Amino acid sequence: MTFDQGMAFAIVIAAMGLFVWGRPRYDIAACLALVAAVATGLVSPEDAFSGFSDDIVIIVGSALVVSAAIAQTGLPEVALQRVSRHIHSTRLQVLILVATVTVLSAFVKNVGALALMIPLAFQIARRSGTSASCFLMPMSFGALLGGLMTQIGTSPNIIVSRAREDIVGTPFSMFDFTPVGASLALAGVLFLMFGYRVLPVRTRTTVSLDEALSVKKYVTEGEVIWESPIVGKTIADLQELAHGEAKVIAILKPDGTRVAPLPDAELNVRDILILEGDPHALERVVSSGGLKLESGHRVPDAKQPQAEISNIEAVIGSNSPLIGLSAQASALFERFGVNLLAVSRTGERLAERLGTITLRAGDIIVLQGNLAHMPDQLKALDCLPLAERTLHLGKARRALLPLLALLGAMVTTALGLVPVSIAFFTAAVLMVVTGAVTLRQVYQTVDWPIIILLAALIPVSEALRTTGGSDLIAAWLSQAAQNLPAYGALALILGAAMLVTPFLNNAATVLVMAPIAVSFSSSLGYKPDAFLMAVAIGAGCDFLTPIGHQCNTLVMGPGGYRFGDYARLGAPLSLLVIAIAVPTLLLVWPVR
Repeated sequence: MTFDQGMAFAIVIAAMGLFVWGRPRYDIAACLALVAAVATGLVSPEDAFSGFSDDIVIIVGSALVVSAAIAQTGLPEVALQRVSRHIHSTRLQVLILVATVTVLSAFVKNVGALALMIPLAFQIARRSGTSASCFLMPMSFGALLGGLMTQIGTSPNIIVSRAREDIVGTPFSMFDFTPVGASLALAGVLFLMFGYRVLPVRTRTTVSLDEALSVKKYVTEGEVIWESPIVGKTIADLQELAHGEAKVIAILKPDGTRVAPLPDAELNVRDILILEGDPHALERVVSSGGLKLESGHRVPDAKQPQAEISNIEAVIGSNSPLIGLSAQASALFERFGVNLLAVSRTGERLAERLGTITLRAGDIIVLQGNLAHMPDQLKALDCLPLAERTLHLGKARRALLPLLALLGAMVTTALGLVPVSIAFFTAAVLMVVTGAVTLRQVYQTVDWPIIILLAALIPVSEALRTTGGSDLIAAWLSQAAQNLPAYGALALILGAAMLVTPFLNNAATVLVMAPIAVSFSSSLGYKPDAFLMAVAIGAGCDFLTPIGHQCNTLVMGPGGYRFGDYARLGAPLSLLVIAIAVPTLLLVWPVR
């Protein structure tokens, strides 16, 4: 072992130790590793920041933006709700939830797909009387499996694709991962459909701030317009869109008469509907029913090109000038430039028109306005903003454009017309230009710690390769595998990646293991493709701990899980993945 190899190993091992310790955070630990590599001369100053211009960073960031836009369309949520309400068997509910998350994760960032579906899992659990712990961990594992199916499904696939380009001159294409990934996803979903029974039935021990601050019932007001698909249909048809979580509490006819909202009452143009319910259910009713909010004809000031119109929840303070007045009487829009979208009052049903409700201290309201001016407006109104939450009430959902942009990116890359980085960067830009996502959402969506981790570790990983360190590790592994058949060598690499991933970020696992896998396969006289794929699969399949992947961490509190619960379901799933992945890899990617 040379001095440079020893230094490279020391830096990587130290970084791994910091990753496991968790202090400092993994992105800072990666930056420290980069600084150490530059200080010791392993990475030249000219190459220190080359990782920030790497295609991997662009692809991961762009994929996150595209993922956010797709999730915001609400299409997966609507489709699943229409199916789930007819399913009462827990096993079938698990199947539907896990299968949906798995398929979504092939095209949407897996943690984003999981976050999108968690509220629906709780709805299904509440309606059926089933513990959410039966759903959440299987959904997390399904999200990890779904990410294996396409190049953009998870970060390890993107990084491995780049590694192959460096080695053989061409990267893996979008759907090169699909034959093996789909086989693993199908087997995993079927296993989880039955395997969830090994999980203990627990209630969650923590709730999110979003849930702690959630309000049960808001009141808002919508008008039936000519373009509304609900024209000529009944109250029951409209309320079905909310699945029992929102309802019409009053109908005001154009002549001012008030009509009882009977289930068979027909909806006509210019009817004013007073709606009450969960804010997300209200959003579904307004959006899917094509209703126009009472504030729809008033547009908050947004003269600046970068201005963003958004919604915020706030509590009316004890000294607010709104107390004792309605939105109309206080000239809320005219004086302050904000629209009142909804009101909630604890212990009281509000059945009046939204603009005529007399507001009180302690009422929770949803205001719409220019986000840049909102802090000053809230201060003037003596309203305390609640924790920021994503509320789409009164916002147009653009479903077609994000889907077309994603489809265009996938087709052009699959046909080899443009590189993945260009295709998805273009798609992300189109999402912003067309308003599918706002600039503010873009900067919130991009997982900057992961971006920094990738950019900092790329030069360090390259140093491990250029010093011959990866070749040295490969030689040690080769000695261990010299009497093993091809499937044994492949299982060794897959198992090693799977065991390392819980202690490293999965992206870091690939950056370290990919060069080792290539050297390992070369020393045994094998082609590298199957071994690179094995590294990607191993890095993407952390089923043993709640700390190796954000998906597993995300469901730990809401599902009431303990650390050891993950291995109860994850250990047999890991063995199943190895048992299916090895022969499938050898079939799809022959090693000779």
